[in-house]
Order: sequence, then C-alpha cells, then structure tokens
Amino acid sequence: MNLLLTFRVAIRALGRNKLRSSLTMLGIIIGVGAVIAMVGIGQGASATIQAQIANLGNNMLFVMSGSMNFGGMRGGAGSSNTLTPEDAAAIEAECPAVRAVSPGVRANGQLVFGNLNWVASSQIQGTNEKFPDIRSWPVAVGEFFTEGDVRTAARVCVIGKTVGDNLFEGADPVGQTMRIRNLPFRVIGILSTKGQNQYGQDQDDTVIVPYTTAQKKMISRTDISQVMVSAISPAATFTAEKQITELLRQRHKLGANQENDFFVRNLTDVAEAADQSSKIMTNLLASIAGVSLLVGGIGIMNIMLVSVTERTREIGIRMAIGARSAAIRRQFLIESITLSVVGGVFGILVGVGASITISKTLSWPTLISPWSIFASVIFSILVGVAFGYYPARKAAGLDPIEALRYE
Repeated sequence: MNLLLTFRVAIRALGRNKLRSSLTMLGIIIGVGAVIAMVGIGQGASATIQAQIANLGNNMLFVMSGSMNFGGMRGGAGSSNTLTPEDAAAIEAECPAVRAVSPGVRANGQLVFGNLNWVASSQIQGTNEKFPDIRSWPVAVGEFFTEGDVRTAARVCVIGKTVGDNLFEGADPVGQTMRIRNLPFRVIGILSTKGQNQYGQDQDDTVIVPYTTAQKKMISRTDISQVMVSAISPAATFTAEKQITELLRQRHKLGANQENDFFVRNLTDVAEAADQSSKIMTNLLASIAGVSLLVGGIGIMNIMLVSVTERTREIGIRMAIGARSAAIRRQFLIESITLSVVGGVFGILVGVGASITISKTLSWPTLISPWSIFASVIFSILVGVAFGYYPARKAAGLDPIEALRYE
C-alpha cells in the first residue's frame, strides 16, 4: 500500500474506537499543553525580569563608595566617602568604553507645596544633566536641568509622576515653587512614568536636583555617594568595568595588596544571573510537565498493543492475501503517530489557552514563543514513533498461520 492509503486505513481503524482513541490522546494533550504553559510562564517571568533590569538604564554600571572599618566593625558599601566629582570626570574622560557619566548624591527630606507635604520614598537624588540619557528616562512635561544649572548649583528640580500626583493634586507642577528641606525649588519638569523596579520600589516617587545643589545647599558635603555610568554598548560593560577599576585604583593610590575602596556593580552581570536563574526554572518546569508526555506515550504504546491483540486475525488475513510485514508495521506506526500528532495539536491549543487564562486571571506574565510550539509538534511525532514502534514491530512479526487461528 502507498503512504496515503495506509494513512486512510489507519484513520479508519482509529475511528472504530473513538472513545478509546480520544482517551489515549488525552495524555498527549495534557502533556503538550502543560509543557507549553510551563515554558510560557518561565519565559514570561524571564522577560519581565530583563525588562525591569533594562528599565534601570542604558548599559549601566554603578560605581559606589567603598566600606570602612570602625574599631573592628566593617561598614557596608557607601560607609566610606571615597568618591569625588573629579573621579566621575576622570572616568568619562579616560575610559574609552564609557559613553556618559553622572555623579550621584542622595538626601532625605520633606517636600512641601502649599498646605500639602510628601516624603519621597526614593529619596532626593542629585545628578547632572546626563541623567535622562543614562537612565533612559525622558522628561514627559517641561524640561530637564542643564549643565549651567549644575555648574551654578541652581535651585531647580524635576519630579516623578507619583510626587506630582500626591503633592500638587491635579495642578500643573511645572513652574511652581515647592520646598525641599525648607529650601525653595522651582519645578521645571516631570519625568515620564517608570513604574516599579525589580525590588518593588516605585521609581516615580522621586525628586531629581543638580548634584552640586544637593552637595552645597542640602547635605554640605564635597564627596559623592555614587557614579552612574553608561557604557558604549551592552558588550562593552565588562570592558568599562575593568577600565573604571584600574583608573580608580590608580587615582586613589591603592597598592597591589590593598582592597578597592569602591564598588563597581555591572547591571549586565545582574541581568545574566537573573536570566540564568529563569532558564533553570523554565527547564525545571518543562521537565516536570514533560513527565506527563512520557505517561501519554506509554498510554499510546499500551493501547496499540491492545489493538494488535484485538486485530490479530485481521493481520493474519492481510498477510495471507499478500500484505508484507513492512506494510503491517507501517500501518500501526502511522496509527501511533496520528494519535500523538492529533493529541499534540489539541495540546498546543490547550497550552496557549491555559497561558492566556493564567495571564489574565492571575496577572502572571506569560510568553508563548514559536519555538516552544514547534518543539511540541516535533516531540509529539517522536513520541508516536518511539512508543508506536514496538507494537508495530510486534504486529509485523506475527506468524500468518498462527494469526489466522487466533480467536
């Protein structure tokens, strides 16, 4: 028989026991659906984490002040005031892998406008005019402060949307004067909405001022707490990290055996670590769901063995009138593949539907990739071949005479 005729015979044979065939496919449907849904959940979580990290800035590195020992007690990052604006300027001028740099200082304080007050949970940040570019955070309304504002330590500020909504209650903040730590500041812009970071902190609850203003008029310090750095490309972040480390060690006159008095945090490292963790979790979820595919394959083999036993006399008659063993083997193999492929197609629909349902009802991000669907189809075919080969071989190996005697 040719392949098309063999397929028609296989479909007719499966149609004789529709309920049994449907229940057999159920294992494959559940297996494929579970794999697609689990992979979708894992990839959705990974994409969300990567988006949150990318939301922090453009190829970013953070250079922070180092730690200090106090009577045998070691402080954390930032406990030692080791960074200066001159360090930031040197990083930008002498590190080829660095594209832009912004010194950073932080302050706490109450924000007041009229009879309303607000305390920014993200603190008051002092930066320079390159902050929007480095953080990929454009101004939605108004404008950002300029290099001249930084140079003259002007009392201007740019606020986040959360601060604007809570402090100005619907009024246009741009052009208004608010008080920060009892000092008047003119609001010149509102940052675009950024949302929460990976730690759940509201990034829009912030106030940005020139770092020189924060240094001279708010905290009375000449050092800076951190330097925000943007590398020329994602791949260049590691080169930039090395160049910054070597430069600062030289500027701080650290000996070969001395520890760094600063920290360089590469967000690419954080992204790669998060991506690796997400891949491990996705593979784990897919492996667990894959067990149900294995169970479904065993179900197919079991039903095909039952089918061979039930149709022993039919096989004997076909052999007696000239059917070859290869044709018998091909027929049962195609029946097995048909069960698994049809089950796989329905499983894809179930998996996509489950992913959409999970995303909408539980607000859990899911991401269905074409490769997971393609892999599910290929895997379904392989299951049909792997678990259908033994029953097909058993059917093809029957003795025609013994098969005709079978009752």
